[in-house]
Amino acid sequence: MQGKIVKGIAGFYYVHVSGRGIYECKARGIFRKEQIKPLVGDNVEMDLLDETEKTGNISRLLPRSSQLIRPAVANVDQALVVFAITHPQPNFNLLDRFLIMMERQQLPCVICLNKQDLDRAGAGQEYARIYSACGYQTLTVSAAGKQGIEQLRERLRGKTTTVAGPSGVGKSSLVNCLQSGAVMETGEISEKIQRGRHTTRHTQLIALEEGTYILDTPGFSSLGLFDLEKEELASCYPEFAACEGNCRFTGCTHTVEPQCGVRQALERGEISTLRYENYCQLYRELKDKKPVYK
Repeated sequence: MQGKIVKGIAGFYYVHVSGRGIYECKARGIFRKEQIKPLVGDNVEMDLLDETEKTGNISRLLPRSSQLIRPAVANVDQALVVFAITHPQPNFNLLDRFLIMMERQQLPCVICLNKQDLDRAGAGQEYARIYSACGYQTLTVSAAGKQGIEQLRERLRGKTTTVAGPSGVGKSSLVNCLQSGAVMETGEISEKIQRGRHTTRHTQLIALEEGTYILDTPGFSSLGLFDLEKEELASCYPEFAACEGNCRFTGCTHTVEPQCGVRQALERGEISTLRYENYCQLYRELKDKKPVYK
């Protein structure tokens, strides 16, 4: 029998089998012997122990198409980065940090700007314009008002998507909207674990429909970039790529050098001031970081 690991806690793995539900499994001893750790998102083969109790043993991991480190998950196709348009006001420096993290993991991003129902000034459209111009898919939605949910669902269809974003922006509300009529409700796992109602403390995949999964993860309020070198930062800003060929100096940092193609594009309005200022701030942070000695 084949399925997908949707959650792992204390050595137990919860495997979603299409059309049959959730099975509580242990991994066979050979995984420990060979130092292989199953991950949420892994497609697996399992041996059924008890259909009534829905228990089994994972006997084989199927080949992974991708593997992320943060969060530790396999076979993810894209990231959904959720921020609020207002309440709280968006921290664009933090948003760019999320995008950089996903760029580093070569993961396509969809930016979802939530709380459109509270956006009296229409700021969400301007935010969407800025990030769309950088090449990111961008949506404005309202979980409370059920606006834009079907468009979001279409962007997720047929893929496994990891959700990222700070606390308080409505990630859980969006996941609940998307779960309406879902194949697998979070409560099914909660009932097995007997830990009460679902809260996002562990990485968990939720099956929205056949072949479509969303990865619910804990929120973040800050995000360090300490594994990134300052020379690598510009490559994480996709809108810089078309301009860097016009830089006079090889290895241009795009901060102080004369005849910098990126800064010339900024002056022409082709690059967002908001994005560029965040780039400069992050560049200084990386430049000033203390070296780590091993």
